[in-house]
Amino acid sequence: MIDFTDEQFKEVKQKAEELYKSLGEVYCPYFKEKISFNAQELWHLSHKRRDWPRKIKDEYMRYKLFHLAPQILNDSHTLQGIWETKGFERVRVNSRTETVLKFVTYYEFISVIQKNRIKIIVKQIDSDQKFYWSIIPFWRMRKSAFTRTLHEGSPEEY
Repeated sequence: MIDFTDEQFKEVKQKAEELYKSLGEVYCPYFKEKISFNAQELWHLSHKRRDWPRKIKDEYMRYKLFHLAPQILNDSHTLQGIWETKGFERVRVNSRTETVLKFVTYYEFISVIQKNRIKIIVKQIDSDQKFYWSIIPFWRMRKSAFTRTLHEGSPEEY
């Protein structure tokens, strides 16, 4: 079980946010292009979906491990998974925000680094620029099969 104080949480969150804001873009050798880090994905570290915040322990682990995300993307030469779907995305149209059905692709990179097994998700909407979407620690157990799982379900909720 993960135990931490409010002060530890605030410190880890502040460090992760400062790093996130300083990144801008990170080169990924698999795509042979830069992956961007922007404000929407920073928000995703603390929320699953709009109006659906993460549990505090989940949020803490993501902030705590976030410093590994740029390194994993920068070292990734192999893609471990891809998921293509259609989803409703918020876009700016004529100075207002609308929700529009778009083609979305999620790319998964898995790495073991500093004794942590982590999945990094990169998201691409239509054929626009790819951007960092999520970091997923290796921490869940399937009780039925007694096996560990990174995450099950939609990458949108990672």
